[in-house]
Amino acid sequence: MSGSEPTEDGLDAEASGQVNEGTVDEGTVDEGHYHLRLYVAGQTAKSLTAMANLKRFCEEHLAGHYDIEVIDLMKNPQLAAGDQILAIPTLVRRLPAPLKRIIGDLSNTEKVLVGLDIRPQSLAEKNPAAKVDGI
Repeated sequence: MSGSEPTEDGLDAEASGQVNEGTVDEGTVDEGHYHLRLYVAGQTAKSLTAMANLKRFCEEHLAGHYDIEVIDLMKNPQLAAGDQILAIPTLVRRLPAPLKRIIGDLSNTEKVLVGLDIRPQSLAEKNPAAKVDGI
């Protein structure tokens, strides 16, 4: 989570509304960096599961190359329109382009990898040629 710590209510600063939208300058982030935005509604079981799964997924597959912004729509419902959020939890990959969305608690790692167009770390380590597009 790029240095953000959970607040007293168990949500990260972003989810609790303490961080302004647009904290990452999307024009200055390097090409291999992922900017992910997770939309949740309060501290429901699904929201908390999605946050935990996303954190685990990022550490395993994107270590050091990601930022996560958590948006709690219970506190900031107007932010749903910007990324056309119709269901929650929803993960939006803002960078790298193109924008991609995944709805659900992110418990299926394979679907998250495919949905975000990420090659598994273990595959890349076993077969360096797998890093090349088209393989």
